[in-house]
Amino acid sequence: MITELYISTDVETDGRIPGPHSMLSFGSVALDEDSRQLGSFSANLELLPGASPDPETAKFWADHPAAYQATRTGIQKPEVALPAYATWLESLPGKPVFVGYPAAWDFMFIYWYLIRFAGRSPFSHSALDIKTLAMAMLKKPYSDSTKRNMPGRWFPKVPHTHIALDDALEQGLLFCNMWKELRG
Repeated sequence: MITELYISTDVETDGRIPGPHSMLSFGSVALDEDSRQLGSFSANLELLPGASPDPETAKFWADHPAAYQATRTGIQKPEVALPAYATWLESLPGKPVFVGYPAAWDFMFIYWYLIRFAGRSPFSHSALDIKTLAMAMLKKPYSDSTKRNMPGRWFPKVPHTHIALDDALEQGLLFCNMWKELRG
């Protein structure tokens, strides 16, 4: 049986969709089902040529200048960072399963960048959404399955910083706590 590894991933962007807007940074933490961290990968990226920030997103970053500045240090070319990321994912001792909150947002950027700059996606074209898992566990409608309605026992004691790698770890541990409880 192939072991699944949960790759909790968070992205920081300057807009709503990849292409017209850029992914500023991303971070991934590889976790097994027992919450053991098996590695991490993060990169801050150059902006896409011809892309421009979304005005609403720019307002968010204006309110979080330290987090924005963190995305602009040690910048890498996407055509270097994304192939390295794909190789890292493929080197892990199990099948990588993308995990996000919300998965649709983060996966959209990661998948687009992987296909564009690495020519492949080790995740195939699927992702596990933490909010959907919460919906099933809480037996509530999707719109009511938000973090404020989740039990405190699911949340790890790590800060939410809007720095991609920090937030990837936070949501990955949230997922592992939920998965552990679901498995009994």
